Amino acid sequence: MVCVFESAAPSLVEIRKRKLRKPREDLFLFWKARLSRAEKTPDPRPSPNHSRSWAAKRQKHTGTSTAPWGRRPMEKFRAVLDLHLKHRNALGYVLVSLLTVGGERIFSTAVFQCPCSAAWNLPYGLVFLLVPALALFLLGYVLSARTWRLLTGCCAPGARTDCGAALRGALVCAQLNAVAAVAPLTWVAVALLGGSFYECAASGSAFVARRLCFGRSPGCAAQLPLVTCHQVQAPDVQDLQKELKAQSQVLGWVLIAVVIIVLLIFTSITRCLSPVSFLQLKFWKIYLEQEQQILKSQATEHAAELAKENIKCFFECSHPKEYNTPSIKDWQQISSLYTFNPKEQYYSILHKYVNRKEKNQSIRSSKEDTVVPVLGFVDSSDMNSTPDI
Repeated sequence: MVCVFESAAPSLVEIRKRKLRKPREDLFLFWKARLSRAEKTPDPRPSPNHSRSWAAKRQKHTGTSTAPWGRRPMEKFRAVLDLHLKHRNALGYVLVSLLTVGGERIFSTAVFQCPCSAAWNLPYGLVFLLVPALALFLLGYVLSARTWRLLTGCCAPGARTDCGAALRGALVCAQLNAVAAVAPLTWVAVALLGGSFYECAASGSAFVARRLCFGRSPGCAAQLPLVTCHQVQAPDVQDLQKELKAQSQVLGWVLIAVVIIVLLIFTSITRCLSPVSFLQLKFWKIYLEQEQQILKSQATEHAAELAKENIKCFFECSHPKEYNTPSIKDWQQISSLYTFNPKEQYYSILHKYVNRKEKNQSIRSSKEDTVVPVLGFVDSSDMNSTPDI
């Protein structure tokens, strides 16, 4: 008996379908296994908390800032402000010098026009050369806090003046002259280097005409005032403008050299005669800065409380509470000029006032007190400015 079994072998079509399906199934299984392994393994990237802690550790050890970019401009502004507070006087001198140079350039190009007249050249040129310098000199006096500390109340009834006070006032005035002369000397030096003002003034001077026209044509002296306007026909007289400009520039450089030498000598002498050391001067300036800041803060707070109490009593028709306010005599004493006494170490006139032995004792200068030039910054500081460090 022959048994016939149905063949389980796939047909040719099914074999071909399986061959086409297998690569797709293998690819699907591959990515499925890959994703399952990814879910089981931990994320190697740090968590946000870990990142913040790492940044804090980095800032602690390296000193670098982790602040966002929006805060960095504020930090740069604070750095510039600190630089200004540290070198306020030096930056002020530089700013005044730059403004003076710019003002001179504007005057010489836009305003100044030499009249080219024998009668007007000399006064016109001298006015533009010296009058702005005088105005800047007076402005330096006006802007100095030390000037008003010296003048306020000096002519009031009952003000005491003696020879010692007059001598100290003269020394302070000499120091004020030196400080106020920075801007006018800058103006004159820059104007001489430019040459326009000097050329106009010198061309109208009879003395300069005799010197420059010696050995030249007979009409040289009459034509010299026209040199700055380029209206001279004679070539030998026309060349005199270059000589005038050379004289002006030489005088300008000589003035700059003299000012630098005198300033260096004066600074060296005052430092050599200083009764205090270099580091104590630094500490002194730091103390004054803090004293003026605290004084302004306390004065503002006290004035605000006093004003509130007075306004409240005005509207309520009541009597104000008693406030302890310094008297006129107290304000006068702490507003006087500072003098140095080697036996008593006080860093300001306010420091001297609060350490007086008796309540009614005057702190006016005695015979042993002297005005020290290197300590001029003590009187220069007020509640609206701080000394440089």
